[in-house]
Formats: sequence, C-alpha cells, structure tokens
Amino acid sequence: MRSPATALLSQIWRRTSSRVFLLILLALVLIAILAPLLMPGVLTQNAGDLMQARSNPSFAHPLGTDALGRDVLQRLLVGTSVTLRGVTEAAVVALAIGFPVGLLAGYFGGWFDRLAGATADITFSMPNIVLVLVVLAVFPQNMTAAMVVFGMLISPTIMRVTRGAVLPAREQAYVDAARVSGLSEWQILGRHVLPATIGPTLVQLTLVAASAFIAQTGLAFLRLVVAAPAPSWGGMVADGLAALSIHPWLIWPPGIAITGTIVIIGLLSDSIRDGMVEQRTRGASHSRVPRKRVAAQRSPAAGPSPEALLSVRDVDLVLARGDRRIPLVTRLSFDIRPGEAVGLVGESGSGKSLSASAILGLLQEPVRMASGQVWFAGRDLTAASERELARIRGRRIALIAQEPISSLNPTIKVGAQLAEAVRRHRGLGRAEARREVLELLESVRLPDPAETVGKYPFQLSGGMAQRVGIARALAGRPELLIADEPTTALDATVQAEILDLIREKRQELGMALLLVTHDWGVIADSCDRVLTMYAGEIVETGRTETIMREPLHPYTRALLQANPHGRSFEDELPSIAGQVPAPGEWGRGCRFASRCGLTVPSCSAEPIPLYDAAAGHRSRCPTTLETEREVLLNGR
Repeated sequence: MRSPATALLSQIWRRTSSRVFLLILLALVLIAILAPLLMPGVLTQNAGDLMQARSNPSFAHPLGTDALGRDVLQRLLVGTSVTLRGVTEAAVVALAIGFPVGLLAGYFGGWFDRLAGATADITFSMPNIVLVLVVLAVFPQNMTAAMVVFGMLISPTIMRVTRGAVLPAREQAYVDAARVSGLSEWQILGRHVLPATIGPTLVQLTLVAASAFIAQTGLAFLRLVVAAPAPSWGGMVADGLAALSIHPWLIWPPGIAITGTIVIIGLLSDSIRDGMVEQRTRGASHSRVPRKRVAAQRSPAAGPSPEALLSVRDVDLVLARGDRRIPLVTRLSFDIRPGEAVGLVGESGSGKSLSASAILGLLQEPVRMASGQVWFAGRDLTAASERELARIRGRRIALIAQEPISSLNPTIKVGAQLAEAVRRHRGLGRAEARREVLELLESVRLPDPAETVGKYPFQLSGGMAQRVGIARALAGRPELLIADEPTTALDATVQAEILDLIREKRQELGMALLLVTHDWGVIADSCDRVLTMYAGEIVETGRTETIMREPLHPYTRALLQANPHGRSFEDELPSIAGQVPAPGEWGRGCRFASRCGLTVPSCSAEPIPLYDAAAGHRSRCPTTLETEREVLLNGR
C-alpha cells in the first residue's frame, strides 16, 4: 500500500511538466557529480591557452574561452558542482531546522509554539545577507559557513509553512479517531499529520532553494565564497562583466545557466502545487486545530461505584474566554456497569457529544473540565497522563464517531488504518495484522473484505464507512464502546443494520455501551437505561422501559411525544416550542422552565437537584415531589 507521501510524489511525477523539470535538475546534479571527476584540472587551472584568450565559440571551444584562455564550457560544467554544493548546504540546513520545528510547534503548541514563533519573528527582522557577510569576515572564502548560516536564517520560512499545514491537519475527525483508537501522539503525528505537510513543505523548499541559489551566485560574483581559480557561475558572471566592453559574449553562458536554473526551480514549484491540488480533488486531503488536553481542576467528588465500569462524578465543563468561564455541562454524574447499555438522549446543543469527549480526554481548547472526576475500572482518568490514556483508548474504551467518513484519514487506505490499530493493540506482525483486519471486516458483514482493504475512505458508501469504523473500534476488543450518533448520516435501512451489528457485537464481546443519540427508537431497541440531557445537565435517568412508559420530567415527556416512531402519517407530530438556551443563559432555576407548560414558582428560585422518584428513577423537576407529582402524571 502506498503512503500518502508516495501518492503525492506519484501524482507529481505523472505530470509531464514535472517530469521535464525534474529531469533537467537531475541532469544538473549528474553534471555536478561527474564534471569534477572527469575534469579535475579545471578546479586549479590558473590559465589556459593565452593565444586563444577571449575567443568566440568554435569547434575546439564550443562556448569560447575567457580572458586567460580557459575553456568556458569546462568551467561552466565544473562550476555547476561548486554552485549546487552551496545551494544544497543552505537548503538542507533550512529543511533540517524548519521542518521538525514547524511540525512539533504546530502539533503540540504551547510554550514551544510560542518560542518558535517569537524566534521566527526575530529572524525575519534580521538582514540575512549582512549577517552572512559578517560570518565571511570571520571565515573568509568559506562557502560552507556562509551557506549554513544562510540556511539557518531562512529556515523560519519552512517552519511557518509546515506549522500552517499541521494546524488544519490536527483538526480532522480522523485524528481524534486515531487518538481514541489508542495510537500514541507520536504515531498520530507520523502517520496522520506529517503526510499533510509534505506537499506544502516541498513547494516551500523549492523556493528556499531558489533563494539560496541567488544568494550563492551573488556571493560568488563578489568573490567572497569561491577562491580563484576555482570556477563558479557567479564568479564567471563577474569575469564576463569585467570584459563586457571588449568581449560581451562571456557573460551569456553563466547568465543563461543561472537564469534558466532559477526559472526551472520556480516552474517545478508551480508544478508541485498543481499536483497537490489535483490530489485533493481526487479526495486526498482534509485537515484540525491544536488540541491540548487540560487536566481538570478537581474539587472533591464522590468516589466511583464499586460495581460500575465507568463512573462520572460531578463533572463541570466550561468554555474559557479570557477571565470568563462559561458553563457548558454541569453536575454530570452517572454510572455504567459492565455489559450495560446506557443511552444519552437530548436535542442538539444539550452537551451530549461534549460529555462523551470529556470521558475520553479529548476536550479541545478553550473547552476545559473545571471540576469532577471520571473513573474507569477504578482508575481516575482525569488524573491520568496522555500516555496512560493512550493505553486505555481503543484497547479498553473505543469510539464510533458520528460521521463515519470524516473519522477515517482520506489519504490512507482502509486496510492500513485498521492494521495500525490492530498492531497497536495486539502486537501482531504485518501478515498477522492483515489476517486480523480481514476477519474484522468480515465480522462487521462487509461483503468483500479483501477488496475493501485496498480502498480509500472516499470510495466507500456511508454504511460501509460506518462498518469500517465499527471494525476499528472493535480492534482492541474494548470493555466500553461509546457510540456518538452512529446512524445519523445513514438512511433508515442502513441505520437498522448498523444498530443490529452494534447490539450483536456488544453481546458477543460482553461490552458496555454508551449510546449518544436523539432518537428514542434507537434508545428503545438498544439501551437498558437512559439519561435525558438538557442544556448541559442530566434532567432524568432511569430504566428505559420505565421512562418511556412513565416519564417524570416535562422535557423527557415532550421528547417522547415528538418521537415519530409508531405514529401514522395522519397524526400531527407535536414539537417543543423554543430552543435550547445558549450556555450562560440558563437562568438560576430549571433550565427548561421557559419552554415548559407546568412551571411552578419553585422552578425559577434555585438550582434543581435530581429527586429520587422511585428505585433507580430520578428526575430534576419539582413536580416529582409527592405533593406535586399528580400535576404532571395526570396532565393537570
């Protein structure tokens, strides 16, 4: 299977213009290598045939001779080595510094990113050539010293371009999916983020090479980096300029060589850019913003339930805006026992997916966990390091993403993405991992696993992509599966198949399930218990059949009434007036009060706790108190 880098290079090579420009540059490299070996005397030749000085092109001297009778063609060929050596030194140094710094700064961010950015700003403010001249004053005629310093000074251009390519690459859902599948940060960086930087970095590298070429020939023209009698293209231009009035031909061969090479490098840069565009139009590249895991500033919370696999305790999620902390999710607490299926239901904007992200430690700045704890199998995940979380994600807790296509890297074939998860969690070799991948794809009922492994994600239908996502989630045989709206983007027939598959695999592997959805039909078919969420808090929790038969919170009741399942087309479908209030605009009391027709004075006075209405059934509504319960149940 080809890597994304190989695919990009192949796309560039398929372009006729790219092949022509690359072959020309390859010819120059071969000349630079072979000419000094075949004509070693030219490097130290002080004079040639003085009787033939300044002669025009002839059969004996195709490009004529210079003022000392030396053959211009020979000096031009040997000078290629001297010139390209300086350009290569500067380009390699710029790439060696700029690329890794940009990669790490863009991916990890933080103080390193700020330091790299400040250093780049300072470097850009410096006059490059002046600093190079200072170096040459200390190390006269030392081209390596001059070009290495030039490469260091120009490296921030590569750093900025690489960092700019990393930032959107990090934002993709497939990066989160890779993180949730248990891959380490370095594996994600190398496998999923780095390939997105290759194209832009190659384009910038060609521009750096052109700048280095101009700098080297300019310094050689001034006789600062190449000592006579060694030839260089810049030095030959200087020789031609000295004899311009009596023999103008001498300036043309090196001038054409310099101009032509710079033009070829520029055209190659354009061709690489066009190749990148063509690759993207074929479905190749997307991109995600720096993610930073923020440890919760925890206040004391109740410990985990002894029989629970997952215990979430008093979790508050906030949006940090300067000194402000806007609440997004508050007082989130629930348990999931081994093998149990729990549904998290509510309207869009209620905080369901955000809560799932908090469990996995995938909150994105400026969203933070302000307080609370998440316990998994007795381990406090909010106190775990990123390395510890990487060992849990995918292997013990897995995620099925809401949008199946976006959770897969579009530049890597399906088989390779599944194999990396299998090898990570099972420690298998390539051959064993491939067999396991085929078994996984067969287990999720894909019709032709052998063909599917060789496809890119954009070649899959939505249903096929979701089955691949399920296969990757099952690669580590997790104890807890979090399914975030796993059927939202699918048609009704495929939805039923996916839900059946999840239910079958849960029973087969004994997994617990947290199903995030807004569909009560899905809840009824798949879940043992249900949590109703509204405006960032749990408003009702209990057994699924109990809540669907006897909902106590007005919001749960309104959701069930608006559920289209089991209704005829003639029935008018009720809707909930208004919309979920924005974070920070909830009010002091019940957050549903503005949309509820059963409000009483106590609803707006104080924050509403979860009341115990019956065994295992709790509701965040004053009407669940014995003195007011009849108002809700009888509809008065």
